[in-house]
Amino acid sequence: MPVASRFDLSGRVALVTGASRGIGSAIAETLAEHGAQVVLSSRKQADLDSEAERINALYAERATPIAAHAGRPEELERLVKDVMERFSRIDILVNNAGTNPYFGPLIGAELSAWDKTFEVNLRGVFVLTKLVYEASMEARGGSIVNISSIGGLRPGLGLGVYNVTKAGVIMLTRQLARELGGKVRVNAVAPGLVKTRFAEALWGNQEILDRVLAQNPMGRIGVPDEIAAAVLFLASDAASYVNGEVLVVDGGGGGEM
Repeated sequence: MPVASRFDLSGRVALVTGASRGIGSAIAETLAEHGAQVVLSSRKQADLDSEAERINALYAERATPIAAHAGRPEELERLVKDVMERFSRIDILVNNAGTNPYFGPLIGAELSAWDKTFEVNLRGVFVLTKLVYEASMEARGGSIVNISSIGGLRPGLGLGVYNVTKAGVIMLTRQLARELGGKVRVNAVAPGLVKTRFAEALWGNQEILDRVLAQNPMGRIGVPDEIAAAVLFLASDAASYVNGEVLVVDGGGGGEM
């Protein structure tokens, strides 16, 4: 098979969470660029509508916006039902939605912040994956890409609760890959610091930014399109024999924040 055609997603339906901005937006656009019909999901319909309009101006009728809170099972159930009614299949699932309501020492976290972070970052990934698998992938197969973090591999200052959830995403990825790998490939991307609004508290802090740049051989932080390219690879036939892997995309920085 020619290399270019291995990245062709024509005829496939992709569902991307946290898709109204940042990394999720870049992922949705990249998958649409390569032929997929992409369902964009996040909490706010208005934000999704504008993002879908932007993508559709580039790739006509490729983007469909459907709002759903990634931490609420009833909304995720409605989301999957809606996607199946519209397209009858889900071939690619990208679990990108995430939250981080607390920055500080792990031991100082309130239980409410712990619960909210787990609700979206880990439980939500499990719930949506289960729903998509039962609705479509169990019968048709598919590819799942979970967005973790280098914080899920190595500890870092201030992001303890977030990092614990992302470590959970990595183990969830590997466990599901082992269980579903004959039919569904499950992989993860672990970004380093990326220039998004979500991460602005980090890259907008000069002390933190200087520390990250000092240990990064590329001398810069990442941008969303670079994470999207990794997701495209894992979602496509180019990665047909890749399963249960965590692809670190951090410029070789080593993971410390």
